[in-house]
Amino acid sequence: MKKKDPHVPATPSVQVIERMFTLIDVLASREEAVSLKEISEKSGLHPSTTHRILNDLATGRFVDRAQPGSYRLGMRLLELGNLVKGRLNVRDAAMAPMRELHKLIQQPVNLSMRQGDEIVYIERAYSERSGMQVVRAIGGRAPLHLTSVGKLFLAADDPQRVRAYATRTGLHGHTKNSITQLPALERELAKVRQYGSAHDNEELELGVHCMASGIYDDQDKLVAGLSISAPTGRLDEGWLPKLQAVTEEISAILGHKPATASR
Repeated sequence: MKKKDPHVPATPSVQVIERMFTLIDVLASREEAVSLKEISEKSGLHPSTTHRILNDLATGRFVDRAQPGSYRLGMRLLELGNLVKGRLNVRDAAMAPMRELHKLIQQPVNLSMRQGDEIVYIERAYSERSGMQVVRAIGGRAPLHLTSVGKLFLAADDPQRVRAYATRTGLHGHTKNSITQLPALERELAKVRQYGSAHDNEELELGVHCMASGIYDDQDKLVAGLSISAPTGRLDEGWLPKLQAVTEEISAILGHKPATASR
C-alpha cells in the first residue's frame, strides 16, 4: 500500500467541497464584491458551476450577493470566526511552546496576565529535577512595576494611565532595587517600548532576575506575558531571542499578525 507523502498538502476527497474552498479563497483575496465572471476566471471553474456553488453558499450565509452578479464573503463566516476566537484560550495556546522552551533552557517559564494593578501567574513549565530554580506559584500575584511582565503591560499604557497607576499604588517597593519613583519608572518603560522586552533586576525578590516578552491577540492587544525566572547570575541574555520566538508562536496561534517593522 502506497503511503501518502506528509509534505503534500491534503485536498478534500469530495470535489464540490474542494471547489467551494477555492471560491471562498477567491472572495477572500478581495475586499470589495467580485463579479461572477471574475470569480469564474480566477477559480478556473465554469460560470454555471461557479454560480450554482455560490448560490448554495449564499443560502447558508457563507456568501452574500452584494448586487446581482457579484458576491462577497458572508456574515456567517464572521460569526463562526468569533466563536473560534472566543474559544481560543491563552493558557491552552501557550502550554506546549512553554514546555519546549523549558526543555531548551532548563529554567522555569511563567505565563501571567494582568488583573488590575497586578499580574497573576496562571501557568508555569518547570521540572523538579532541574536543581536550583525560581518557581512562581500559580495564582500568585505581584505589582506591575516590580515584575518583568507587569512592565510590559505598563509600557502598553499611555503616560496618563501610568501616572494614575503610580498614584493609586504609591509605587511601593519590595527590595532595595525596586523602582519606587515615577521618573525612574517612566525611563524603564521607555526602554521596554524600545526593545520590546522587559527585565526584573531583583526588584520583586532579592537574588532573582527575570526577563519577559509579550503575547498579543488578533487585535494586536497585549493579553499575557511569558517570563523566565532564574537566580541572580544564572539568567542568560541569550535566552531572550528564544523567549521572543516562543511568544511570537503563541501570538500567531491567537491570530496575531506581526507588523512589518519590529515592535
